[in-house]
Amino acid sequence: MSRITTAAWSRPEAERPGSTLVVALHGRGSDESSMLGLAALLPGSMTLVAPRGPLPVGDGWTWFDNKGIGRPVESSIKETAAALVEWLGTVEAGHPRVVLLGFSAGTAMSGGLLFSAADRFAAAVLLSGTLPWDAGFASPEGLLSGMPVLWGNDPADPIIPADLLDRSHHWLVEESGAALEDHSYPGMGHAIGPEEALDITAFLGRVAGD
Repeated sequence: MSRITTAAWSRPEAERPGSTLVVALHGRGSDESSMLGLAALLPGSMTLVAPRGPLPVGDGWTWFDNKGIGRPVESSIKETAAALVEWLGTVEAGHPRVVLLGFSAGTAMSGGLLFSAADRFAAAVLLSGTLPWDAGFASPEGLLSGMPVLWGNDPADPIIPADLLDRSHHWLVEESGAALEDHSYPGMGHAIGPEEALDITAFLGRVAGD
């Protein structure tokens, strides 16, 4: 059974109560430390926590086994989704809202959480990735009705297959019901660029009501 055992926080425990919790999920082969720099993009009313993926891969960690880039093994991503929901129950006390922020494989993992437990989250930031298609999750129309969602990527991302980007984009725009902010960054590659960073800050400010 997968378990979440390690997480990095952007501020000391005494300063966290009352803040919106931003759960930042790293990419494949990385770790929690790679997401801490994003705390600089958050309003002061938000706290970032970055858990570590439970599965070792290369010199880092990941969330699920896959059968190709962006294509999770159903049993693996569902096991980690359950582990993340269990872990969230141990850290969310004192935080009135929870926001998801995923990058690359962390976006697929965020999608698994949205597909399986959308009511746990107030908003989502989905960067340089795909939703987890053909992994056993239901994706009914209106699932994210009214939820603020930022979707940002390079349409020619060199890592994420184009068919998965297109399918994710179509669902978010046409079926999810989300209050979607759809951002395209041609030439950015598989990264978070300066323009996107500004858009993330602006989006989170609106979510926070700042």
